[in-house]
Amino acid sequence: MTRTRLLFALYLVALARVTLWPKLADDGGFDLVHTILTWLGSLGIGLTYSVTEFLANIALFVPFGILVSLLLPRRPAWLVIALGLATSAVIELAQLLFLPDRVSDVRDLVANTLGTAVGVAVLLVARRRSRSPEPVGTG
Repeated sequence: MTRTRLLFALYLVALARVTLWPKLADDGGFDLVHTILTWLGSLGIGLTYSVTEFLANIALFVPFGILVSLLLPRRPAWLVIALGLATSAVIELAQLLFLPDRVSDVRDLVANTLGTAVGVAVLLVARRRSRSPEPVGTG
């Protein structure tokens, strides 16, 4: 449990850095998202920036769902998802009120909550698999 608390604390620091910093890169900085989109486009996978950002927001909150579920093992899944929604709402409100260079968007709220739900689901599936007996004849 101590290791999980440490991981969660580190995750929260990283989450704050990604979501609450005035700018992620300076104006002349390396645009990783643009580079990834260009690379994917060269492979024939055409994603828009908006879709990529939505998927990234989902991925950003998957660890939240996993770690909070581990820290609150006796709490129902819906409560963990509600905590993800509340955390995302606080972030979006802080961006709206205090960070003029950031964009507060309801789609981020949806994606972050979805990411939390995915994290909860991943952990639930992993727990079920670890409890189910291995089928006879597998090695």
